[in-house]
Amino acid sequence: MGLRRRYLPLAGLLAAVIGVQLAASATNSTFYLTQLTMAAYYCLVIIGLCLLMGYAGQISLGHAGFFAIGGYLSAALTSHNFTAVSDTLLMRTLDRAGLLLHHQSLYGDSLLSLQPWLAFFIAIGVAVLIAFVLGIPVLKLKGHYLAMATLGFGIIIYRIVLAAEFFGEADGISEVPPFQLMPGLAVSGDFSARVQNYYIAWALLLFGLLLLLNLINSRMGRALRAIHGSEEAAEAIGINTARAKLYTFVISAAFAAVAGSLLTHFNGGIGPSEASVMKSVRYVAIVAVGGMANLWGAMAMGIILNFMSLRGMFGSYDDAVFGGVLLLIMLFAPQGILSLRLKNILWAKRPMTGK
Repeated sequence: MGLRRRYLPLAGLLAAVIGVQLAASATNSTFYLTQLTMAAYYCLVIIGLCLLMGYAGQISLGHAGFFAIGGYLSAALTSHNFTAVSDTLLMRTLDRAGLLLHHQSLYGDSLLSLQPWLAFFIAIGVAVLIAFVLGIPVLKLKGHYLAMATLGFGIIIYRIVLAAEFFGEADGISEVPPFQLMPGLAVSGDFSARVQNYYIAWALLLFGLLLLLNLINSRMGRALRAIHGSEEAAEAIGINTARAKLYTFVISAAFAAVAGSLLTHFNGGIGPSEASVMKSVRYVAIVAVGGMANLWGAMAMGIILNFMSLRGMFGSYDDAVFGGVLLLIMLFAPQGILSLRLKNILWAKRPMTGK
């Protein structure tokens, strides 16, 4: 019965994903699939952050940095021209292994870059390594000290991508090639492959949800809930809290890096705004709206709010809207919008008359 309750919502979500695509195709509205695809990738970051915040009780204001590591490294390694070092032993070895991509620029010049699969694994590996090294000292902090430390990390990544010529400086990186997952299946911004990319993104999100649902219902998940309730009590019953928090931080960072890499290939480029502090604040706001310990709520709010933002519904007030949403949720529904009861709020805010 427990397994049915766990997996039945996933089947329902899969049916909804298919239904949306069929409805969009039937009404010639497939342009909506572009924003839904991007929202699915952003939701991968959000559910990873939900695991960290809602179950391990650790806040991070630097997850846009991990997203940028995945995106920028994938973009740079697959679009940078390595012809100048093509005669080195490493490049010759990679070429013989079929891990280099020979292609041409828009002007007909020969280019040599890394295959997207190799760049993808390098990007995720770097993000995981940084999360591991950073997490060892940082996760010893608590409360606002932890928030400030992760914020500092995010600012460092933002300044690096903004200043480094290798990462395109303020212009970012464009002309990122498609990510060929297998013959006939690629992550790209090709309009003719909208439906295909839609299913790739949502399949990845469903797989991520499946992994996290199994994790939080495992022994590790019970340990995380114990840590969230009381770290001292968790240690008293024999839980290695430092290791559990570190592993959760690394998993969460890996989710962000995977999303950054694939979304970069889908968009064909990436800019410094993806590493900005406001992006991290946005992720935290969405997790707060959906519910800190509610993967389904965080995912649902992530899809809705990101879709509205990507459609330009908030205009130039985009960042202000997410900041306001975070403020309102903290004031009126700290457990998430799904726990909100309008009647209770109205009664709580009624002035006391003394009668």
